[in-house]
Amino acid sequence: MNDTYTHGHQESVLRNHRWRTAENSAAYLLPHLTPTMSLLDVGCGPGTITADFAKILSNGRVVGLDSADSVIAEASGQSDLPSNCTFVTGDVYALQFDDSTFDVIHAHQVLQHLVDPVAALREIYRVLKPGGIIALRECDYQAFLWAPADPVLSRWLELYHAVAKRNGAEPDAGRYMLTWAHAAGLSNIRLSGSLWFFADDASRAWWGGSWAERVESSSFATQAMNYQLTTTTELGEIALAWKRWLSDPDATFGVPNVEVLATK
Repeated sequence: MNDTYTHGHQESVLRNHRWRTAENSAAYLLPHLTPTMSLLDVGCGPGTITADFAKILSNGRVVGLDSADSVIAEASGQSDLPSNCTFVTGDVYALQFDDSTFDVIHAHQVLQHLVDPVAALREIYRVLKPGGIIALRECDYQAFLWAPADPVLSRWLELYHAVAKRNGAEPDAGRYMLTWAHAAGLSNIRLSGSLWFFADDASRAWWGGSWAERVESSSFATQAMNYQLTTTTELGEIALAWKRWLSDPDATFGVPNVEVLATK
C-alpha cells in the first residue's frame, strides 16, 4: 500500500508523540498484560509507549515496529531502554514475522493513517497467537471539543480533514473501529473509550504550542500547500489562533479516543 503520513516526523510532531506513555495512552490494555508475554507495537513512533510495555513485560519480549527509519533510530536510542525491547522497520501490510508469533499486538493512532485499515488488521491477526490480544486505540477528529469557540480553529479542523482525506486516510477513525474489526474477522471484541483532556497551563502550552508549530512546519503544512488547499497566510492565521487558545486561562481541549480489545 502507498500510505502518506499526514503528520510527518518533524520535531514538532515527535515532541507530541514522546508525551505518550502506556499509562496515558494504553490504560485499557494494562490490566490484561502479564510479565512473560510477547508484544508487538505497530506504528510505535519514537517508542515511549513501547518502552513502557517492556518494563511491564519484564520477562517477555517487546518489539516496536514503524515504517520510518528515522523514528526507529530514535526509539532504539532511548537512554533507559529495557534489554527485552527492540525496534525494527517494517510494513504493517506485510509483517516480517511468522504466523502466531505474538501474545499481544498493540496499535495506537495508526489505523487512521492507512489507506486500507482492514487489510492491516488482517495481517496483524495473522501474527497473533491463538488466545492472544489485539489492542487498538484511535481518536476521532470530528468529535474534538474545545473552548472558547474560534472559527479559525474550526477552519484548522476542516483543513486537517481535507488533507487526510486527500491522503486516503480516515481522521474520524474512532467511530469506524468496530466496523473495521468486524470486516477483518476479529472476534470477542470489546469497546471502550477515554479522553485526552487539556485544561491546565502546562497541557495547554504543550498541546497548543505543538499545533501552532505544526500548522506551519510539518508534513501537514507541506501537504496542505501542495494540494492547494490553503495559503501560507492562512496557515499563519491558524498558528496565531492556537497561540490565542493556549494563552487563555479558560481554554480547554478534549480528544476522544475509541479503544478495541479483541482475542483470537
